[in-house]
Amino acid sequence: MTLRAAVQMDPMDGVNINGDSSFHLILKALDRGYEIYHYDVRGLTWEAGRLTTKAHRIIEAKREAGAHYRFGEQVMLDLGRDIDVVLMRQDPPFDLGYLTGTWLLERIAHETLVVNDPASVRNAPEKVFVLDFPEFMPPTMVTRDLDAVKDFQARHGAVVIKPLHGNGGKAVFRIDADGSNLGALVELFGQVWPEPFMVQQFLPSVSQGDKRIVLIDGVFAGAINRKPGEGEFRSNLAVGGYAEAAELTPREQEICDALGPQLRERGLLFVGIDVIGGEWLTEINVTSPTGIVAIDRFNGSDTAAMIWDAIAGRIG
Repeated sequence: MTLRAAVQMDPMDGVNINGDSSFHLILKALDRGYEIYHYDVRGLTWEAGRLTTKAHRIIEAKREAGAHYRFGEQVMLDLGRDIDVVLMRQDPPFDLGYLTGTWLLERIAHETLVVNDPASVRNAPEKVFVLDFPEFMPPTMVTRDLDAVKDFQARHGAVVIKPLHGNGGKAVFRIDADGSNLGALVELFGQVWPEPFMVQQFLPSVSQGDKRIVLIDGVFAGAINRKPGEGEFRSNLAVGGYAEAAELTPREQEICDALGPQLRERGLLFVGIDVIGGEWLTEINVTSPTGIVAIDRFNGSDTAAMIWDAIAGRIG
């Protein structure tokens, strides 16, 4: 099957060719002979019922620093008529610009498959959607109220505080059981972000790893275990964590089985969930999930092929 795909993502010049999941998907698409285009979300234009954008066809892509892609001439695409699938892959922040992109792409859903479904992405931000599964989560609070945080910390000891719409482990802080700097940190979060923030009990088992598990159309596809680097408690690869091969624990399989039907129903085809210590679900990543390059490297799998197969199956 020949597909025409458009990837809504950040500029290709800044792509991490050895770790970026979008680039991994592009390589597989070209290998299969798909017609694939790159465009920036800021180029979307809606007029008279049509959604268009300036885009470049990706003629070539390879893991060669400084020469990792080659574009064709810029063209104007009608994303409803000219394309079979749009991959919504720009990185967060999950802000009004991101939301506007989902609103516009939602208007072509009757013509073109959008992965992940834009309405579901909008309604399932990673640290909010996860609240639907409290039975798998550590003690958690979402608030802006300092007194509430102090009470939570008094009951649970050391805590982690993080922005509700952050990504890549950025601005994630640990407060020890003595509560030092808690007030100052809550004050800072209140000044920097208009929305509430998340507070969770610190899990010492994070030293065992923070597992990234990928589900494709609701089915487990692969996993890696990410461990903190020297002097860190955060396991994100973007902040110095390192990866190792991993299999699912029975508890993690239970989590995947519980999430799978909802992910399929919502059109969330490519999802990455984070599980600490083999048992605690902390995030459900739907905006621009990552990790498939490392998963394929450690497991000898072809997750990109699984994703494209699932897309082809959805298109029919």
